[in-house]
Amino acid sequence: MASAAEQLAANFNFGAIAKATELKQRIWFTLGALIVYRLGTYIPVPGIDPQILQDLMESQAGGVLGIFNMFSGGSLGRMTIFALSIFPYISAAIIMQLMTAVSPSLNQLKKEGESGRKKINQYTRYGTVFLAMFQAYGIAVGLEGMNTSAGVSAVIDPGVFFRVVTVITLTGGTVFLMWLGEQITQRGVGNGISLIIFAGIVANLPLALAQLFELSRVGEISWALLLFFLLMAVAVITFIVFMERAQRRLLVQYPKRQVGNRMFGGESTHLPLKLNPAGVIPPIFASSLLLMPLTVIGFAGTDGAQPTWLTWITTNLAHGQPLFMVAYVALIIFFAFFYTTIVFNPADTADNLKKNGGFIPGIRPGKNTANYINYVLMRLVSVGSLYLALVCLLPELLIAQYSVPLLFGGTSLLIVVSVTMDTVAQIHSHLLAHQYEGLIKKAKLRGRRG
Repeated sequence: MASAAEQLAANFNFGAIAKATELKQRIWFTLGALIVYRLGTYIPVPGIDPQILQDLMESQAGGVLGIFNMFSGGSLGRMTIFALSIFPYISAAIIMQLMTAVSPSLNQLKKEGESGRKKINQYTRYGTVFLAMFQAYGIAVGLEGMNTSAGVSAVIDPGVFFRVVTVITLTGGTVFLMWLGEQITQRGVGNGISLIIFAGIVANLPLALAQLFELSRVGEISWALLLFFLLMAVAVITFIVFMERAQRRLLVQYPKRQVGNRMFGGESTHLPLKLNPAGVIPPIFASSLLLMPLTVIGFAGTDGAQPTWLTWITTNLAHGQPLFMVAYVALIIFFAFFYTTIVFNPADTADNLKKNGGFIPGIRPGKNTANYINYVLMRLVSVGSLYLALVCLLPELLIAQYSVPLLFGGTSLLIVVSVTMDTVAQIHSHLLAHQYEGLIKKAKLRGRRG
């Protein structure tokens, strides 16, 4: 069976996709949804002078605002209806996962299966709306406080009405993106939330390449350094692909058992454990939390009247600063362990193996198997978290040193490569299912003829 699957996987091509009607519909739906998202990134929030806003954003392009603008697909720089992007939803998901780990009632709700999952998702949606309103109000206040050197504000008519309109507009945009992401996951191909972030990053790729070549043309960086950056990007992508595919396979054996006159079992299989079980989630979570000072700045104002302690925090958390780097690495490592413990339960895996008669050679079934799986998993996550930190930190250091566009950072490359690999894997799964359906139909037709 495995060899047949490999044979089918090797024969995948565009012709096979053309024959898979359901897969084509899913791909077209995904592309259409992403086009709708990109169109929304050009619908501006009412009451803002675009030229003054552009000048203000360019002056802060290398800071936290620049990172947020990159992940939002340029929506923040243009202050459009999708300026908050999908990050309130991600923050709400983080909070709900933390609450699930510490709250017995939510933990019990999680174990109820599909009904419990729907309730938790509903709570996450409520949290998304609350956080989006909170952050939108912070952005509205921050925009009113953003002035040029001549004292001109980016907001045409500051006041309560502008704040209300901004909160409604940005919250509505986030809720729509949340719904759109869920629709892509259910009716399209790939994870909708990840694909929205992916689309925002990729959309800025041509501009980032143009900026990189422009820096070389005007003499900001040499041609040798430009070539080094491009080669480093290729090397980082190759390294990411290698590490994302790396896994530890635990041997699992099933004993022979006799049913009537026939013998069953006796075969061996593998329990695959990825080197990086958390995937791209830790850098996204870390980036999302590091963007929280933006909301604090909005409430305190950016006209120089903010407290000294807040100025110190925001200055040291600026992109490329030592405190930013340390916090970024620490959050990546923390979320790598945290998210792995949330999505993978060694005790449940050991119980399932025991129920099906499977065992790991040399390890007693039950609690000992769970402890062994957890021991191997934690060692893998230790290496995986360091890999994530290295991939995300090394390009960030070079960007901070040479002012290269943020798109060439490790986080953006990791997101693009990981989401691409996951989406392609899902397409392969759909194609494989389609191929098997075709084989089953042919076998039934032959059986009827016989």
